[in-house]
Amino acid sequence: MLNIATFNVENLDDKPSSNKPSLAERTPVLRAALNRMDAQIICLQEVHGQELPGHTTRDPERDLAALGAVLAGTPYETFERVSTLTSDNVPYNERNLVILSAFPVLSFEQYRNDHIDTLLYRRVTATDPKDGEAKVLRWERPILHAQIQVPVLGKVHIINLHLKSRLATNVPGQREGYLWRSAAGWAEGSFLSSIKRVGQALETRVLIDSIFDQEPDARILVCGDFNAGPGEVPVETICGRVENTNNPALRSRVLVSCSRNIPDSVRFSHYHHGHGNLLDHVLMSQAVLPYFRYGQIHNENLHDESLPFMSDLKYPESDHAPFVAAFDVPIPD
Repeated sequence: MLNIATFNVENLDDKPSSNKPSLAERTPVLRAALNRMDAQIICLQEVHGQELPGHTTRDPERDLAALGAVLAGTPYETFERVSTLTSDNVPYNERNLVILSAFPVLSFEQYRNDHIDTLLYRRVTATDPKDGEAKVLRWERPILHAQIQVPVLGKVHIINLHLKSRLATNVPGQREGYLWRSAAGWAEGSFLSSIKRVGQALETRVLIDSIFDQEPDARILVCGDFNAGPGEVPVETICGRVENTNNPALRSRVLVSCSRNIPDSVRFSHYHHGHGNLLDHVLMSQAVLPYFRYGQIHNENLHDESLPFMSDLKYPESDHAPFVAAFDVPIPD
C-alpha cells in the first residue's frame, strides 16, 4: 500500500521559548506521529529554518536542523528531501514547505507570483495618506512542486501548499499589537488575507492546468494546509469541479478530495472553539483515482487550538492532524 500524507507540524524550530515546548519535548511526539503515517511521500508545512554559525543578514546560511532532529532514527531520515528556498538558495527563516520521498525526485520547482503577476491594491482604511496609494500585493508563501518517480504510477506531480491563514493582514495605522483601532480596519485586513489565500489557490490551479496541457492524463496530488474547508473558494478553485465550470469537457481535469470517504464525525484536521474543521487536504487527479482506497485523519490527540489563548501556551503536538491517503500500489522492499 502506498501512503501519501500531509502534515502541518506547527512552527517546528529549535529556539527556546517560555510559552512553547522545547524541540526535545516535541521530538518524540512528532516522531511518533510521523511513524504512524507509514508514508512513502510526506508534505510538511511550517518547518522553520535554523541559522548556521556563519549566518549574516547579507550572507544568510540556514538549514533544517530541527526537522533533521525529528527525523533521526526514523525511516524518513534517508528519504529524499526538497524544500522551499529563498533567492539566496537557503531555507526560509520560517514556514518552509518540505517534501519527503522514498522514491527518486526527478525535479522540483517553487512558484510565487510566477503564474500570476503581482497585484496592485489601494488600502481603504490606512491612516497615512501615503499608504492610500496603490501598492504591490504578494502572497508570502510559495508553491512547492516536485515530480517523483513512483512504482506502478510512474511520474507523479506532488504539489505542497500552505495557503494564507484567516488572520487579518496588517493595515498601517489600524492595529496596535493584537488590538484593532476599528472594525473596518479589521475587515480590510481579513479581506487582504482572503485575496492572498484565493490568489495562491488560483496560481495553483493555473499550474495544474499547465501540467494538464502537457500531460492530459497527468497523475497529480495536491497536499497541504489550505486554511479553508470543503466547499470554500480556495478548495473549489483548486478542484475545478464541473459543477462550477458547467463544462463537462473539463471533467478529466477535475481533482477529487481524498476526504470524501471519511465519515463526517471524524472529518476534521483542526479544532477551534469546540468545532472541528477540515483545513488540511489531499486532492488527486482522475488518473490517480482508480488506485485510491481510503483517507485517514489522525486527529485522536488533537487539542482545541483556541483554548490556550489566555496564556498562549502551546502543546508538543501540532494543532493540525496528519492526513494520510492510501493507494493500492505495491511498494517494493
